[in-house]
Amino acid sequence: MKKFSIVAILALGLAGCTGAAKQSDSQSSAAHTYRVLLDTSKGPVVVDVDRRLAPNGAQRFYELVKAKYFDGARFYRVVPGFVVQWGAAADPAVTKKWDTTIPDDAVKTSNTRGTVAFAATGQPNSRSTHLFINLGDNAKLDAMGFAPIGRVGSGMEVVGRIYPGYAEQPDQALIAAQGNAYLKKEFPRLDYIKTARIVGGSR
Repeated sequence: MKKFSIVAILALGLAGCTGAAKQSDSQSSAAHTYRVLLDTSKGPVVVDVDRRLAPNGAQRFYELVKAKYFDGARFYRVVPGFVVQWGAAADPAVTKKWDTTIPDDAVKTSNTRGTVAFAATGQPNSRSTHLFINLGDNAKLDAMGFAPIGRVGSGMEVVGRIYPGYAEQPDQALIAAQGNAYLKKEFPRLDYIKTARIVGGSR
């Protein structure tokens, strides 16, 4: 199983489970900019995405949201001052279905507080379905190739309330194999995405 992290040298690296998606939509299937509403267990979070920042990542996020991939997905890694991460589907069969990766994007904007980017294994072209919101100014990630696809346009106060008590405890292999059945049993206080929907195109 692949482990999605910033890079091995970061003790608090971003991690996640195997997962990815087929790229079924063309690049013209969404506007250059689009908006996603994450209806979370703590409240609404709006993510403003700009394809010009990271076209491959922005397209993958668009496809995942359109497929309702994130509905029920838990925020399985929360490191205060660093990141909130999610990206394993509620149903492990869905995670497996999207088990492909996308090409890297050039980093065109810094990983400042509120920006959203895909996690990766530290290997080239390893991004799949796992994303994170930067809770602080993490410029050190820029040189490591983490290309933000956009930023939280509203709701950072909601992001700040996402339950951090389990930190990095959830086992990534078990998340991939069992999905929410494992997380609900072992980590019942994890916050989650009720639904993720495209709510706007060009701005």
